[in-house]
Amino acid sequence: MLRTGNEYRESLRDGRQIWIDGERVADVTSHPSFKPIVDIRARIFDLQHEEKTREFLTYETSSGDPSAVILKMPYVQDDWHHRRKAVDMILDDIGGVVTRVGDETVGEMWSLYDGSDVLSEIDPRFAENIKNHIDAVIQNDVFHVSANTDPKGDRSKRPQDQDPDMLLHVVKETDSGLIIRGAKYETASAYAEQAFVKPTIANWGDQKLSDYALGVIVKMNAKGLTHLCRTGFQGRAPAEDYPLANGFDEVDTLMIFDDVLIPWEDVLFYQHTRAATFIRATLHRYSAFAFVQRIQKIADMLIGVAMFNVRQTGLDRQQAVREKLAQLACYREGINAHLTASIAAAQRSPKGLLMPNQSLLYTGRVLACSQLPHMMHLARELCGGQICLTPDHVNFQTEEIKHWLEKYYSINEEWQYEDRRKLLALARDLVNSDYANHKLTFQLFAQSPPFAHLNAVYMNFDFKEALRFVKKAADLSDRITIT
Repeated sequence: MLRTGNEYRESLRDGRQIWIDGERVADVTSHPSFKPIVDIRARIFDLQHEEKTREFLTYETSSGDPSAVILKMPYVQDDWHHRRKAVDMILDDIGGVVTRVGDETVGEMWSLYDGSDVLSEIDPRFAENIKNHIDAVIQNDVFHVSANTDPKGDRSKRPQDQDPDMLLHVVKETDSGLIIRGAKYETASAYAEQAFVKPTIANWGDQKLSDYALGVIVKMNAKGLTHLCRTGFQGRAPAEDYPLANGFDEVDTLMIFDDVLIPWEDVLFYQHTRAATFIRATLHRYSAFAFVQRIQKIADMLIGVAMFNVRQTGLDRQQAVREKLAQLACYREGINAHLTASIAAAQRSPKGLLMPNQSLLYTGRVLACSQLPHMMHLARELCGGQICLTPDHVNFQTEEIKHWLEKYYSINEEWQYEDRRKLLALARDLVNSDYANHKLTFQLFAQSPPFAHLNAVYMNFDFKEALRFVKKAADLSDRITIT
């Protein structure tokens, strides 16, 4: 049930069509743009087998077999505590933050599982399909991602009033399944095994049926599926100067569906806009936790590089510097408090799962995402101008000039030039590089745009207590209702 890293690598050699920089990728496991991130995902598989980490990253299923904690369905608070600890342990081991590894997207399937009654009303097969796929992910240790965003086209027009392929849709029903066409953006699809693909349309109007209301599981090597990837950050500059860009780039892809067959057993909902509306409203009730936890780890990195930079030069004694460090700490602990409280005040879902307190989770997500740009800028200030001025690593290795760099980049016996150079390189790549800007944009939009984050808060916050309190304080009449 638990795969090894090499078994994962072998599963990717399945004939999938991947293009990057104008060339067809022969082997995604060895291609320079993908190898670092494939190796990280393989490392996570291997960690589940190693003696030091196995007991924290795995659990025993009801059948007595081991499975991955990060894929376990949550029924009690300890399930969330174990999951959170496992993710932290993984990120600590790999030495950076990776968003797409599977745990952040399997929760979207749990949201659909909560809507089994809705699916059963439409077609009992759909509810059974989602249950089977959740079981398969757990049993087979699947690297599962999630595709939401379409090219969209002209959003002032209905999909039917422009090129219909701008949004993924069904073009034909067959005895074997659905034939679908269109495109979706997805991070990590080129080196994942399957994706949960669903619509981004939030307002279906009075439509009860639509060929665009479609939720399916797609295998990444499906016939007719092509992965068109953006240029990677890996290899643009030496890893010594840009360690994050060269080691942690999660390559994003435009997936082209050119008459792809989706077998009926992989169809989770189809045509009924009620099912599509349900999944859009509940999509992130579990998965938001994983995304916010990643941003907490980013906050840890911001604090770490800032604190090391000010301590090495003695600036941590200045009150103005301490105030900025305290702001970073408040941001980090604010995220931590929301995650911790969302577990402590967790709620039972319609199908009996334990979901994080929705109001606390979504308000925590707004805090984490909306304040991230400001916190990155605070870290820039604290790291100082040298993160954009320091010469490249090769200069530190060149005989004729390295003695100057050794002189001016050594501070004391503890902070010699090479450690200082490494710290500045990491800080630059974290907050000041092309990769840093890309990751900032990704985190802001990874689940949905900011307005959708706030709408999720509005829909899940309980306004009744505030209304009750004000009604009493103002001595309003009983005609005023609280709903």
